[in-house]
Amino acid sequence: MSAFDRDAERQRMLSRRTLVLGGLKGAAVSALVARLYYLQIVESDRYTTLAEDNRISLRLIAPPRGQILDRFGVPLAVNEQNFSVVLVSERAGDVQQILDEVGRLVPLTEADERRIQRDIQRSRVFTPITLKENLTWDQVSAVEVNLPDLPGVSIDVGQVRSYPFGEALAHVLGYVGAPNEKDVQGVSDPLLSLPGFRIGKGGVERQFDQALRGTAGNRQLEVNAVGRVIRELSRENGQPGRQTVLTLDAKLQHYMHQRLSAEESGAAVVIDVNTGGVQGLCSTPSFDPNQFAMGIGYDAYQALLNDERTPLINKAIAGQYPPGSTFKMMTALAALESGIVNAEHRVFCSGHMELGSHRFHCWRRGGHGTMDMVGALMHSCDVYFYDLAQRIGMDRIADMARRFGLGSRVGLELPGERPGLIPDPQWKRTTLKKPWHPGETLIASMGQGYVLSTPLQLAVMTARLASGRAVQPHLAKSIEGEFQEQTEWPLIGVKPENLATVLKGMNGVSNVPGGTGYKSRITVPGMELAGKSGSAQVRRISMAERSSGVRKNEDLPWRERDHALFVAYAPVHAPKYACAVFVEHGGSGGATAAPIARDILLECQMLDAARHSVAQQPQAAAPAGSMGQGTPSTTVPVSGNE
Repeated sequence: MSAFDRDAERQRMLSRRTLVLGGLKGAAVSALVARLYYLQIVESDRYTTLAEDNRISLRLIAPPRGQILDRFGVPLAVNEQNFSVVLVSERAGDVQQILDEVGRLVPLTEADERRIQRDIQRSRVFTPITLKENLTWDQVSAVEVNLPDLPGVSIDVGQVRSYPFGEALAHVLGYVGAPNEKDVQGVSDPLLSLPGFRIGKGGVERQFDQALRGTAGNRQLEVNAVGRVIRELSRENGQPGRQTVLTLDAKLQHYMHQRLSAEESGAAVVIDVNTGGVQGLCSTPSFDPNQFAMGIGYDAYQALLNDERTPLINKAIAGQYPPGSTFKMMTALAALESGIVNAEHRVFCSGHMELGSHRFHCWRRGGHGTMDMVGALMHSCDVYFYDLAQRIGMDRIADMARRFGLGSRVGLELPGERPGLIPDPQWKRTTLKKPWHPGETLIASMGQGYVLSTPLQLAVMTARLASGRAVQPHLAKSIEGEFQEQTEWPLIGVKPENLATVLKGMNGVSNVPGGTGYKSRITVPGMELAGKSGSAQVRRISMAERSSGVRKNEDLPWRERDHALFVAYAPVHAPKYACAVFVEHGGSGGATAAPIARDILLECQMLDAARHSVAQQPQAAAPAGSMGQGTPSTTVPVSGNE
């Protein structure tokens, strides 16, 4: 091949290679252009959003919790400023030295320091760490004055739930606390993940938690690549929780707590006979809900748990006790409604009744003599009601009791309500797999044996007796202006003349000499009460003890003393308030519970009269009265039987 041909061949090879390389480069450039087009044009919106998300952090703002007010607008649960001292560790330099300096101004326990060190290790260096919450104003001032010498330290202002009435309303309102694992399980509410967010843990706070929470706000923060906040871009505040107004009367509640606290343990409930609104609901001993809202210590909590008088239990709705002789109105009504006996039915009480080989005793050892129904209620004659129970049977008694709200939850808007128990032969066969014995009917007729009720149920029973209607108790009066309270109730379904007989007996208890509650009557004209005393045994009295003499309650250990009960309504001529008082191991109902019920019902009416007077004459001073301060002047020392 000539030199010319060889040059031509090399030229062709170079041309082909150049074309191939050029084509490959062109393809690569085309692919790059296509990719750039796809990223910058087609996917522009997506990547712009991703870039903004990396630059902007959206954070929730916890809303203020809704206030809880009484029926007259008195604040029961409010939000107060909560001052905290916080530390940003990257600005502090020597963290331990700063903690030592802060500790001289604000006491930091060993537990606080362990928590702080743990939080510092878990958090980023630019994240604020809470050193101490709930600072006093003096502590805030001390820290603020020394801030130039405390790099990285600052004061943060938040909110804490406060309960102005403390122990008096603890069982009704409950308290707030940080959500636990059970609270957040299966719940998508983002508020629950906010540090320091509190939810209702008991009482009204828990029952109406969703309404009280409100809705979260948000703020947009500009952050850098590692999440450090550069500046706030925008803020949208959330919707505060809804204001909740209760049917309670704060002054009455405060008085009830003071009056009942004189006893070791007990409960009291006051219901508006016409509306069913609960105006007072008290359980003692109690606890301070502010301790829980701020974080109660381990030792203080253990002391509450181990107290034999159970201060953490709301006895008014969760305490189940034998109602004793306060149950006798149910037996009387059941007998009258059956048609087997009438109000003139008479029984001779010798002090006991024989049934088979058993003897059933009356509380009065020598007996009451011949009694009619009104007299039997007035004197609380056990033998009379044994006779009625033997004639009508347990099924009729149980049916009447359930009609008046006993034996099932009444549905008050509080968590933890217990149902009590109204037994009957079918219940015993089903539950205990045993037959019902005739003697159990006699025992149940006077509110003993298997019969259990709560103080709330007894108050409902009394309200239904006084009104003749199926009154339903409730706590919510309105939520954010939306009216909740019902005021009309259907008739209870008993003959008026039979109801009148029972009410006449209750009137005799309190207003006729010899009645078991006569010494605890209200003597103010127009404010008189009608009631029924009760004493419930918690131990069995042997025949040997009866022969030698039954030991008095004051001679027994506290745990072995009878429970004391009293139910009442007032005023007699136009019932407005129904009340039930229970004193755990208080002994005689007439001696212990009746004076408390008397004072509470008098306080109800005095407060009502004072407010009515002020409403009629706005410029005049309110008339003198108890107004929730001490025991009314009509208090009379008593010593009763039932």
